[in-house]
Amino acid sequence: MQKLVNGIALLSGLVSLSVVGGGAYLYLNKDTLIETARESAIEAVTKTITESLPGIIKSSLPEIPVPVELPKQTGGVLPF
Repeated sequence: MQKLVNGIALLSGLVSLSVVGGGAYLYLNKDTLIETARESAIEAVTKTITESLPGIIKSSLPEIPVPVELPKQTGGVLPF
């Protein structure tokens, strides 16, 4: 029974140490982690905008009619 209690106490201590260690790691590296997340978010937004913006603009503009064929000869000069 004593071995079981000692095992539970050991595991509890290990869990507590890992929580404290993880918190210390996050506290010491918070600036780097925030900058990395910010850069990733900016890159994702920029990529999304640059890929979808031409399609959005093209779909919102009306089509410009193009003449089927240009005339080969124009009419005569108008008199004054």
